[in-house]
Amino acid sequence: MKKILVTLLFVLGSMSIQAQDLVWHKDMAKAIEISKKENKPLFLFFTGSDWCGWCIRLQKEVFKTPEFTEWASKSVVLVELDFPRKSAQPEEEKRQNAELQQVFAVRGYPTVHFVKAGELNGKINFEQLGSTGYVAGGPNAWLAVAKPMVERFTPYPAQAPKKAEKKETKKKKSKKS
Repeated sequence: MKKILVTLLFVLGSMSIQAQDLVWHKDMAKAIEISKKENKPLFLFFTGSDWCGWCIRLQKEVFKTPEFTEWASKSVVLVELDFPRKSAQPEEEKRQNAELQQVFAVRGYPTVHFVKAGELNGKINFEQLGSTGYVAGGPNAWLAVAKPMVERFTPYPAQAPKKAEKKETKKKKSKKS
């Protein structure tokens, strides 16, 4: 009976790890905010989710595996830039995705770009860390290509506290005195 119970717990535990869904952002501005806050690079996945066979295969063989889920949750901010043919998409999302497709000169799918977002002359600027597409061999082979690109990421500079935060800090210090 104990063996059955232990086996059942192991199977259920494995299923819950696999069932853990990653958050794929669609709003680039929000993803950039999160990237800076969490000090992680952006993972831009250009895909044709409902028609691109290689995109679907990459999702199934790599992105929906426990190995990828564990790595991605610790290492990157995921952004899906989709170009569906059958599914409806908000106009703002279509416009954003088309602009980013041009910025990164994406010519085929799937394409993954690893980038660091910055600002230059008041405009968003992207520092390229590397790019890839489908890599045969499952999650370990794909991650072997992706990890060196992510390791090129340099942390964002520490943000100076805002004026309101400075005043609050001064009040706390004066109360302690």
